[in-house]
Amino acid sequence: MFKQGGVILTLLGIIFRRPAALVGAIMFALLFPILLLSVFIDLQGGIENPYFSLFIYLILGPLSILALVLLAVGLIRVNRQGLGEHYTYEFFKEQLTNPEQSRRIRRLVYNATFFISLFLLFLGVVAYSGHSFTDSSRFCGTFCHTVMEPEYVTFKNSPHSQVSCVACHIEQNAQGVTKAKFTGMKQLYATFFNTYERPLQTPLQSLRPTRQICEQCHRPEKFHGHKLTFIDTFLPDEDNSHMQTTMLLKIGSGGYQGHAPHGIHWHISEQHQLYYQATDAKQQKIIRVELKEADGTSTIYHKQGVTAAERATEYMMDCLDCHNRPTHIFLAPDAALDKKIHAGRIPAELPYIKQQALAAISRPYADAESARLQIARQLRQWYDSHYPELSAAQGPLLEKAISGAQQAYSENVFPEMNIHWQSSYQSYIGHQNDTGCFRCHNGTLVSDDGKVISRDCDLCHVILAENVPAKSITEMMQSIPR
Repeated sequence: MFKQGGVILTLLGIIFRRPAALVGAIMFALLFPILLLSVFIDLQGGIENPYFSLFIYLILGPLSILALVLLAVGLIRVNRQGLGEHYTYEFFKEQLTNPEQSRRIRRLVYNATFFISLFLLFLGVVAYSGHSFTDSSRFCGTFCHTVMEPEYVTFKNSPHSQVSCVACHIEQNAQGVTKAKFTGMKQLYATFFNTYERPLQTPLQSLRPTRQICEQCHRPEKFHGHKLTFIDTFLPDEDNSHMQTTMLLKIGSGGYQGHAPHGIHWHISEQHQLYYQATDAKQQKIIRVELKEADGTSTIYHKQGVTAAERATEYMMDCLDCHNRPTHIFLAPDAALDKKIHAGRIPAELPYIKQQALAAISRPYADAESARLQIARQLRQWYDSHYPELSAAQGPLLEKAISGAQQAYSENVFPEMNIHWQSSYQSYIGHQNDTGCFRCHNGTLVSDDGKVISRDCDLCHVILAENVPAKSITEMMQSIPR
């Protein structure tokens, strides 16, 4: 008689006789309940630790699948002395022609199909959740904590903090995903064997966002007009004097919806193409620029004094050539403190706080913890010595200033990754320290007919007020001649 119990006992007998099947069965019996419970807890949001998700989706999940594979291999390899000796084609033909046995077989098939489907559905949830976890910003930023801490900290403080890492760094197609996964494998290898660079180099080739990715959110047809911009700074004097530079940025247009190309976004107009050649990996030393017009004509500008022997790589200009750090933004110490004071994280009413905080955070420290302790100690000692009454009467105010100064440091300096105030990453927005705009607009790139790439400031902005005492919008409007 064909009985379910007999089949189960036979299968168990085979499993115990086959080492691969036995190992697979034991692994599955141990791992699957833990996997099931862990997935349930993770889906409820009970544990936020990224290593818990890593344990579930990258360890327990694959091990459970491996257990099933071992079990299947052990069963498939049954020879004529095993299951196949008894349950031949003739045997099943005889059983299926028997109405009673046929009903039992159908019941067994239905049950097996139900449980296999349920398990495959669960594996699908695990696989999808695992893929989503590896694509999450939490995984990118916290899995390799020391390595990725600078990028994750600056990401959380950036204008793109609500955009996932993969939205910018991975093209949403098979080629982009495959490229990113292989890059990730190399990064895991470098992390495991401690061969990664300190600091990490900007991924200008492997994970560099493309113009198409940027324009999914930043609509090119809306790149037109001017933008009024205020730059707030604070002097290192007793009053921490609030100064302001006001300028009109000529954002301009790339030539969309009837707007002629002009202003800053003239550089990425579809009505022409800009190519440049750089001799260094960071694309700072530009020796040749070519402007190709829509009618096929072109103008080539060469850097004076450059020999033909210098090797250069050519690039087509796009968004990232100016917005090279749209998310992972590292500030200079002066700018970092200005932002904290302007946001109220460092009280401007403390005398000389800009000066003393700048002195404290600009010093070199061995690690982040030493920096935190030393910044606090230096500021407390200085105010105890120079303003003892203030230090005693306004202790909370001083502690708030200390916390703000520590934040300014910890958000921009990472000694473990060799990232310091002056050394690591430069933004090409603007033209600080002869970078950014001045890579091309420096007066040294000249065409054969004598045209020079202009260095005229008014091409991109009009300075309305420079480093003057700050005013409110109301005061500024009232001062405009009528």
